[in-house]
Amino acid sequence: MPRWEHGSAERLKQAAMELFAEQGFEPTTAVQIAERARVTTRTFFRYFPDKEEVLFADADALYQALVEDLRRTGDVAEPLRAVTRALAGFDWESLGSRETHLQRDAMIAANPQLLERELVKQQRAADGFSDALREHGVDPGTADLAAAVGIQVFRTAYRQWLDGDDTDLAGTTGTAMSLLTRIVPRP
Repeated sequence: MPRWEHGSAERLKQAAMELFAEQGFEPTTAVQIAERARVTTRTFFRYFPDKEEVLFADADALYQALVEDLRRTGDVAEPLRAVTRALAGFDWESLGSRETHLQRDAMIAANPQLLERELVKQQRAADGFSDALREHGVDPGTADLAAAVGIQVFRTAYRQWLDGDDTDLAGTTGTAMSLLTRIVPRP
């Protein structure tokens, strides 16, 4: 095996997803992933601390970019909409096909350890969104609630988008927001 090859991280991600789909998440090992990607096991661990992190490799950078987008926006008069707009406005298909997103989402939902890691990452994102809203002058309680609820509204829309034929994630998110306004009547 070559000591170092260009594109190792991407090949490792691809190999991992293939193996996870073929034999399941639990039975797949880092050694198998490295072999499939034609790199050494040491190279695998240079990129990822464990096989779980393959599924979350870009999450921190992605959430940081989304938080920065919210920081740059000038329109936070409706903080919840600002959060969902930041999330829905991202080009999620740039991270992979809808089928890849669907596979990843199903794998995480089926594994408590992965689900826990996903929820921790979502909480970090919510904290970042809340901080960005506070920087825009939104009071802390409203910022925290808007960030947490915004992520959940988006997750609902994202799952519907994954399962459906609709190509407009922003529209699906708008539909989820409308549902929220129907189930939470105004006082």
